[in-house]
Amino acid sequence: MSATMIGLVKEHRGPGAILKEVPIPTCGADEVLVRIKATSICGTDLHIYNWDAWADKTVVTPNVFGHEFAGIVVEVGERVTGVAIGDYVSAEGHMVCGSCKACRTGNAHVCPNTRSFGITAPGCFAEYAVVKATNIIHNAPDLPYEIACLQDPLGNAVQTVLSGDIVGKSVAIIGVGPIGLLAIQVAKACGAGTIYAADINPNRLELARQMGADVTINAMETRMSKAIREMTDGEGVDVVLEMSGNPQAIVDGFEAAANAGRVSLLGIPTKEVSLDLTNQIIFKGLRVEGITGRKMYETWYQMKGLLNQKRIDLAAVITHRFTLDQYEEAFQLMNQGQCGKIVFAH
Repeated sequence: MSATMIGLVKEHRGPGAILKEVPIPTCGADEVLVRIKATSICGTDLHIYNWDAWADKTVVTPNVFGHEFAGIVVEVGERVTGVAIGDYVSAEGHMVCGSCKACRTGNAHVCPNTRSFGITAPGCFAEYAVVKATNIIHNAPDLPYEIACLQDPLGNAVQTVLSGDIVGKSVAIIGVGPIGLLAIQVAKACGAGTIYAADINPNRLELARQMGADVTINAMETRMSKAIREMTDGEGVDVVLEMSGNPQAIVDGFEAAANAGRVSLLGIPTKEVSLDLTNQIIFKGLRVEGITGRKMYETWYQMKGLLNQKRIDLAAVITHRFTLDQYEEAFQLMNQGQCGKIVFAH
């Protein structure tokens, strides 16, 4: 094996990235080295590529970024058990301490000592990546690489949808980028009632219809909360899944929620959001849930059940395929919003 590899590096603290030769990472005693077969672009990667305020205060540079992958184990550390050379794997991207109160009470996904794969630690937009053995997820042998690499964002959708009761409930999914599209499928597979999908992008609304949304709302043409209340006899929806991070959409989502409903927030706003707590949350008796990552590892088992029994079709969310050297075209598409999920074949 050569001592170097090609990786997509966030080298400078500003917009863009560079494809360059970098050292192959060294596998530690509790880690495994994975030969990357496929990766996909996350909204977080777009934040890193564009270099917004969140990236500037969060991301370590220089660093190979990317955190959604599938690959084959080619080396294991001396203390590793349960993972072997040749295993077909993906991985949970949150590397947690295991000893804090959150970790020890079943809430490792919000460990305050988390290091994030591809954000504060080297990631997978490269030929090889090193991963903590405890974070490894084994894949079914017949799962295609391009599907297996989508499990990280699928986990975001699964945790958001299943953070409360969903069976028979009316659901508004705000923002139907890739995770929103996945959330439509998950909600439908888990027995949701009427599913409303809202966005400002007509192409993504068409994809939402293909994923199974019962009603689509173009928020550029009509106010979402007004439209939903009209379609629900003034009651609003039982469940709001906010995926956009748009401040106005977040406010509108609270207005669209029915009394005693649930609002689950996954989208990350780039600025503060002003809410009328008295009338939009307290007097309505809403349950508000903040969602980050995937529950470790409950969410992974839930998504494996959905995937292995083919309750959801991740291939339908993939709209573009590139090789890593075409990254500029891929990120341009992401910025334009003219895509579903973009996959890199390595």
